[in-house]
Amino acid sequence: MSKNRPQHTQRIAFLLLFFAAIIVVLPVIFIVLYIIKQGWPALSWEFLSTMPRNGMREGGIFPAIVGTIYLIMGTVIFSVPLGVLAAVYLVEYAKDNWVTRIIKLAIVNLAGVPSVVYGLFGFGIFVIFLKFGTSILAGSLTLSIMVLPIIITTTKEALTSVPQSFREVSISLGVSKWQTIRYCVLPYAMPGILTGTILAVGRAAGETAPILFTVAAFYLPKLPRSIFDQSMALPYHLYVMSTQVPHVAVQTRYGIALVLLMLVLALNLTAVFIRAKFRKLKKW
Repeated sequence: MSKNRPQHTQRIAFLLLFFAAIIVVLPVIFIVLYIIKQGWPALSWEFLSTMPRNGMREGGIFPAIVGTIYLIMGTVIFSVPLGVLAAVYLVEYAKDNWVTRIIKLAIVNLAGVPSVVYGLFGFGIFVIFLKFGTSILAGSLTLSIMVLPIIITTTKEALTSVPQSFREVSISLGVSKWQTIRYCVLPYAMPGILTGTILAVGRAAGETAPILFTVAAFYLPKLPRSIFDQSMALPYHLYVMSTQVPHVAVQTRYGIALVLLMLVLALNLTAVFIRAKFRKLKKW
């Protein structure tokens, strides 16, 4: 009887873990299916490719889609190089002292700052102080600062997951520190770096508070011509349509939510695909 007790305990533990996973996954599946059911009838070529009309009660959401894509591209351009280089410095070059420990603690704490605080910071620094105005540039920089802690943290974890023996063998052969990082560390850490980066950008694509203060326009039935122009964006457009514009069809609101969900899902699937591709290329 005592010999079978560990097996029973293990089965109970597995069962509890299975039910915990079901409890987490089922609400997400229900929300996604509900949004698809409510928003699918609104999707059409006109809805996706035309300008809004009649105070956003008619027409499509094309400017909001384009504005969201511009913000995603700007966020990637500003945040990814800086975040990856900062993580490389902290892992490979920085000494373990009180200064680096404070920096690492600050990065962890910044990851938990509410997005509305980043929005107010971006408004004060980029819109007012640097005089960028409410523009794509100000919004992209604000979103970049918001996702930097996530990119730095995930890149650090990816770099530390590469075995130390790779570095030791490379340096013992007379290779410089940077060449070791470039050819022996970064290629093997790239799946984790790219996955964390795309997931962070996916989060930025769905944020409303930062762009509310820095870039989003209430009603702008035209495309931006430069990085100093305002732009519509899907998260803010969904907020406006749900709270500020009366007599809007429910299908239209859920249609906007579905397009935003599909955009974020596309980014996540891209992360999975890239991670799988790099893992096949680099194995140890």
